[in-house]
Amino acid sequence: MESSISSTELNCISLADPDIQKSVALLKQACLDSGFFYVVDHGISEEFMDEVFAQSKKFFDLPHIEKMKLLRDKKNRGYTPMLDEILDPENQVNGDYKEGYYIGVEVPADSPEANKPFCGPNQWPAEEVLPKWREVMEQYHREALRVAKSVARIIALALDLDVDFFDRPEMLAKPIATLRLLHYEGRVSNPAKGVYGAGAHSDYGLITLLATDDVVGLQICKDRNAQPQVWEYVAPVKGGFIVNLGDMLERWSNCIFRSTLHRVVLDGRERYSIVYFVEPSHDCVVECLPTCKSETNPPKFPPITCSAYLTQRYKDTHADLSSYSDGKA
Repeated sequence: MESSISSTELNCISLADPDIQKSVALLKQACLDSGFFYVVDHGISEEFMDEVFAQSKKFFDLPHIEKMKLLRDKKNRGYTPMLDEILDPENQVNGDYKEGYYIGVEVPADSPEANKPFCGPNQWPAEEVLPKWREVMEQYHREALRVAKSVARIIALALDLDVDFFDRPEMLAKPIATLRLLHYEGRVSNPAKGVYGAGAHSDYGLITLLATDDVVGLQICKDRNAQPQVWEYVAPVKGGFIVNLGDMLERWSNCIFRSTLHRVVLDGRERYSIVYFVEPSHDCVVECLPTCKSETNPPKFPPITCSAYLTQRYKDTHADLSSYSDGKA
């Protein structure tokens, strides 16, 4: 059973605000409350954001057979078809009614780094099919990482850490940073019957930057243990990001900061969003921060490497690639 749906108010952080302590206070309050906040004045122009959305739509408008030629590979790069992902198996009757496209940090196939999970060359539509598509997406990937690092510096200060804590080589100097384009089909969600645009889940990594079109759909649940759960809509913000904390940051902070359940519930309109997941490097050990533990508040989680944690989480939520005949159809 669920309560009636309302909208929530989120703190808004401007990356252009010279008063860093104000930004730290706003972010800290948001992280203690819901783990969600807005980021504006981030330096990516609205014109370029519009171009990224336009290029995303061009890909999803391709015939299904063309998209399946780029089906995600074992490195989790490429196309994910409708219903490929099931984020909330206890409550969903099918998978998510969305299709997506993963783009990671580009690593040449002959590089030693390419042997690591989530590492390797991306899959790209042919230039003659989608001219400039790769160029636009690679530029956005770079710009979004710059924004994410700026946000991570504010998070570090909010956790009483050095401002450059997350800039260290094992953290975000060589991150697992993944851009995901999403298209939700024009289907009405029905939570009572287990039909969702995206099932309830928390994100896996450090932080997530979300850009959306103007179609409302994102809902958050601030207390996952409440009965009934209370779900609230998050309004889109034109030109800005909706930012949320991931499970790794919750582990790092010993649950002081929140990784909040969220889902997508749709009203029958198509919806496009652009998600940027930011995780630290493969070998980074995620363990309780020194500023987040004490004799009375010992670490709640054992240490784990970023790579091991992500591998298991992706395996739990995505269809086995062998379920697609010959891997491409």
